[in-house]
Amino acid sequence: MQRVALYIQRSLEPVLLKAAKQFPAVVVTGPRQSGKTTLLRHALKDTHRYISLESPDVRATAQHDPRGFLASFAPPVIFDEVHCAPDLLPYVKEHIDAHRDTPGQFILSGSHNLLMMQQNTETLAGRAAVLKLFPLSRREIAGVPDAPLPWEGRGDAKARP
Repeated sequence: MQRVALYIQRSLEPVLLKAAKQFPAVVVTGPRQSGKTTLLRHALKDTHRYISLESPDVRATAQHDPRGFLASFAPPVIFDEVHCAPDLLPYVKEHIDAHRDTPGQFILSGSHNLLMMQQNTETLAGRAAVLKLFPLSRREIAGVPDAPLPWEGRGDAKARP
């Protein structure tokens, strides 16, 4: 019997979809095992090709021939674990600059360390929305990812003094 994985709706999903319609690139960061890959594969399965740079052979191709690699995996594409091949980012930038008016070309994901690499943040400045995915929240686990947070109230129409 095959086990079917249950997808838990994430609060960040509508933000991701909106950003992909407005920016040439979207960078999704967060701690390991926070659900970046699952979110991206679920939310963008119908619109973006998925490529993981974690595999040694794929990573080696991206590092040794970044221009050819990008030509092989033309946008729209998700490059997961992009921190494994940071030298690919200047070529992503070059592609974006040549096609600046096309949103959602690249979705890049990686550990939160990706943004700490000074070179990488400068490379995509002004070209990418940067989103951070946290581990599952109680609202997401309960199946109400868009429920108001405790400090947001319950949407009561009563005026407060």
